[in-house]
Amino acid sequence: MTFLSKVRDAFSGSPGPAGPDGYRAYAIGDIHGRLDLLEILLAKIEADIVSRPRSENFIVFLGDLIDRGPDSAAVVERLRTYGPGDATTVFLSGNHEEVMLRILAGERGGLLADWLKFGGAECLASYGLDPTALATKGEAAALKAIKAAIPKTHAEFLASFADTFRFGDYLFVHAGIRPGLGIADQSQADLRWIREPFLQEDTDHGFVVVHGHTISSTVEERPNRIGLDTGAYRTGVLTALSVEGNERKFLDTAPD
Repeated sequence: MTFLSKVRDAFSGSPGPAGPDGYRAYAIGDIHGRLDLLEILLAKIEADIVSRPRSENFIVFLGDLIDRGPDSAAVVERLRTYGPGDATTVFLSGNHEEVMLRILAGERGGLLADWLKFGGAECLASYGLDPTALATKGEAAALKAIKAAIPKTHAEFLASFADTFRFGDYLFVHAGIRPGLGIADQSQADLRWIREPFLQEDTDHGFVVVHGHTISSTVEERPNRIGLDTGAYRTGVLTALSVEGNERKFLDTAPD
């Protein structure tokens, strides 16, 4: 089927991309430290599972659990210990998890200063550290303090995350893919960080890419990709996509 045929199908109601038979997947966009929104969305997903019990379920977290919002530590602990009896959880790594892990590994050369500016300050405050005081320390002392403050169990949990999850005709990933390359040839950097040329590319990848990373005011649903980062940390809207067979639906925390 040509790409234009897929576009026509998407708008004509004809069968399009599908998940594997007998399975349903829920993909959750960037949480960014908003425990309050996470709890609301998990409750909606769990209620949806109960109301439609015929499938086996996956709940896929698209990365960027941490930074920017006020409750990164609590989000990590909640999900580290989250074990719904009627769903399998899948965690994908975002660029923000990557940076935290690099900091915990002791990387120097300005990474810490950059992280503090794009969400690390709020994350460290949730672990009981004073970001302003940290900034006045030498780099080595600051890195040592951060490593002491963040539980090893949290670091191990974040380090266990995968980069992709294939679900039938869908590929779940944090940021996107490099157009023209197969999954096996994608770089980890692109999977966690890419924006262009992925966002504007309209070619058929062979699957629909479901991603977060790039904020949009509403879900971006295109024939070759679906963007789920609705800017939860600043908008109050955390969004999830449900895929079952040829059917899609969205759940979110926007006021009714």
